[in-house]
Amino acid sequence: MSDNAQDYIDDMARTRGYVLDYHKKMAKHDFPVLQAANGLVSAAYLDQRSLDRRTKELIFIVSLTVMRASKGHIQSHIRVALDLGVSAQEILEAIEISLPEAGVVAFQTGFDAWVEVVGAEGLEPTVEVHEGGSGGGS
Repeated sequence: MSDNAQDYIDDMARTRGYVLDYHKKMAKHDFPVLQAANGLVSAAYLDQRSLDRRTKELIFIVSLTVMRASKGHIQSHIRVALDLGVSAQEILEAIEISLPEAGVVAFQTGFDAWVEVVGAEGLEPTVEVHEGGSGGGS
């Protein structure tokens, strides 16, 4: 990675397949801390070790879902996983793992991120329903 902030961000985009908003701002306002944080991410996530990148993306998607990360953050990893050949169904199954331990609220964040990225559509009831529900619940 470069010692020039702009080159560093460009390298991140090439290596990761995405750059988060905080990466961009940290590169401009506190580049040494971004470099330090990215070193940890590289060691645990980007560097090739025992787990392949597809598996790491699925783990990242689930962990971000459980932590109730922003939808955009989850979506960035969903897009990378899709680019790596992970199927939409495999990603959904990974997100569903969050249900037993993290609950419906955490699951819904990951699920909503998935729906938007893959363009999933649902079934509409063929019977009359009352409007005004929150859309949540189980």
